[in-house]
Amino acid sequence: METVGLGFCFEDLPLGRKFKTIGRTVTEPDIVNFINTIGMTEVLFTNLDFLKNEAGFKGRLAPGSLVYCFAEGLLAQSTMQGTGFAFLGMQLDVKGPTFAGDTLHVECEVIESRRSESRPGRGLVRTRNRVMKNGDTLVLEYTPLRMIKCRTDRDA
Repeated sequence: METVGLGFCFEDLPLGRKFKTIGRTVTEPDIVNFINTIGMTEVLFTNLDFLKNEAGFKGRLAPGSLVYCFAEGLLAQSTMQGTGFAFLGMQLDVKGPTFAGDTLHVECEVIESRRSESRPGRGLVRTRNRVMKNGDTLVLEYTPLRMIKCRTDRDA
């Protein structure tokens, strides 16, 4: 019987493949719980008067680290269940603000895909992940390199 919900294997991620995740709306409780959990209780995230009068923002601002965590969650749910072995590094750039009420999704493109030379049965895949809010506004971009399970130990 087939098991659904498993992640992509290396062979499913050739150079140039593109896909996107489902969306997730950022809520005010998400932001408050996140900043309290990690201790990021600075006025930028806890004081709406400061946001409006000093920073020039209207609404509850989400930390870029929360946006990144949401993106990874959306990807883990749909692409890495049981097939992602290691996160090896990345470059990350915050491109714009995210607020409570914004809906995020991730657009991915495989920009590197090769078999591991040191670990049989595993491949190395780098994606360009563009986190979009409200359909079409780029707010974060990162390029993780991951070790991914192969279906076979040999080159196809």
